[in-house]
Amino acid sequence: MKLEVMPKQRAMEAEQREEAMEMSGLELWKHEKPASMVFLPQPMMPVAAVCGEEATLVPPLNFAMVDDGIFRSGFPAAANFRFLKSLNLRSIVYLCPEPYPETNAEFLAKNGIKLHQFGIEGRKEPFVNIPDDKIREALKVVLDVRNQPLLIHCKRGKHRTGCVVGCLRKLQKWCLSSVFDEYQRFAAAKARSTDQRFMELFDISSLKHLTASHC
Repeated sequence: MKLEVMPKQRAMEAEQREEAMEMSGLELWKHEKPASMVFLPQPMMPVAAVCGEEATLVPPLNFAMVDDGIFRSGFPAAANFRFLKSLNLRSIVYLCPEPYPETNAEFLAKNGIKLHQFGIEGRKEPFVNIPDDKIREALKVVLDVRNQPLLIHCKRGKHRTGCVVGCLRKLQKWCLSSVFDEYQRFAAAKARSTDQRFMELFDISSLKHLTASHC
């Protein structure tokens, strides 16, 4: 008479066989020399892929924030346009006498940015002549909140831009030593005593009524 194996018993026997195979494999692994592991270097991802579009934002030379809605820099190149666009500028205060380049003018027109030009000659000492009236007019534009956010720039963002920002600091009641420290930080080895003397003697009395939002 043939004995019939119950399904439950068959399942138990199968589990026992699997456990035996696992144990034998484990014992074999203990006595085998493990294979050496080789770690391959991960391929480097492009910076743009890691950081997204922000990786392409390149600020102009000597760029810095002066105050809420007021920035400074050297002359922007085409490579800086995406960065400038991210600032949502309304105006640019341009301190050089040369005509604004066509490429830059097209960028301003495309993005609704108004250009305010105050042509100040960029001469070296001892022939530096800083026109008080143009600095004063530039400051009126800078302090008008309707023109902000705005960027102040010349060629290198050192002397002419430094004088405008230095006079703005006097309106903000900075002490002269702090005004000069900031100027020298951007001008570095090119700092001019004539610029610092101009800032020291600049009369802010006629502009005080414009500074409520920045003092």
